[in-house]
Amino acid sequence: MSAAAAPTWDPAQYLRHAGHRARPFTDLLAHVPDLPQAPPRIADLGCGPGNVTALLARRWPTAHITGYDNSAEMLDKAHVEHEGPTPGGGRLDFAHADVRTWTPGEPYDLIVSNATLQWVPGHVERFREWVKGLRPGGTFAFQVPGNFDAPSHRLMRDLADRHGLTGALRHDDAVHTPAGYLEALTGLGCAADVWETTYIHLLTGEDPVLDWVKGTGLRPVLTALADDPEAREAFLTEYRTALREAYPPTAHGTPFPFRRIFAVARKEG
Repeated sequence: MSAAAAPTWDPAQYLRHAGHRARPFTDLLAHVPDLPQAPPRIADLGCGPGNVTALLARRWPTAHITGYDNSAEMLDKAHVEHEGPTPGGGRLDFAHADVRTWTPGEPYDLIVSNATLQWVPGHVERFREWVKGLRPGGTFAFQVPGNFDAPSHRLMRDLADRHGLTGALRHDDAVHTPAGYLEALTGLGCAADVWETTYIHLLTGEDPVLDWVKGTGLRPVLTALADDPEAREAFLTEYRTALREAYPPTAHGTPFPFRRIFAVARKEG
């Protein structure tokens, strides 16, 4: 296999670690400055099942918020669980869109993206269009995983190559360096704040790191092997063994270091 098919998503699997996954988003939102208009118009690019999109309504209760995603499975979950009027008088809705081509169709006060842009090759090239779609004083904010050189991902790529799945997975160039993001955003006339944080998630349960990546990074492999259960199980068995060695459990759980990169860019008014 030389090219990656679009991964299929499992909202239930993704949400198994919802608390850990949501924390970087709440940390990102804490750095977003006041928005230029009330009530604000907000877009969430790559909203998934909508659980973190709903957090936007807590921060901006009167906002009209739209979550965009290209996964029918994720959007179905979001529509059922989160769509509708919000307690503060705003509204939360969801729509199908491909982040690779999405263009703002109206002025936004905030465009935000949580752990999505790593799936978008050349995403920095989209920044100009998104910043252009902000009102003066509006903000573009995102976070992406910066752990593509971690054992979880290196082992995954090595195994994929050995199992004939070359090209199915993203490599360490799926995201840019913090300095690269800073240069791109300031080059668009934004006042930008870029930083990185390594979380040490303490995971519990049997093979928790494997359980984590089944919801995200491993999806392309699971999709590629969906019609070959024997090959899928052979891959998972080998990967499980390698992860157990790379991430040994302690008496209190399995520490899982996870680096993330954050950026908050305010469009000059």
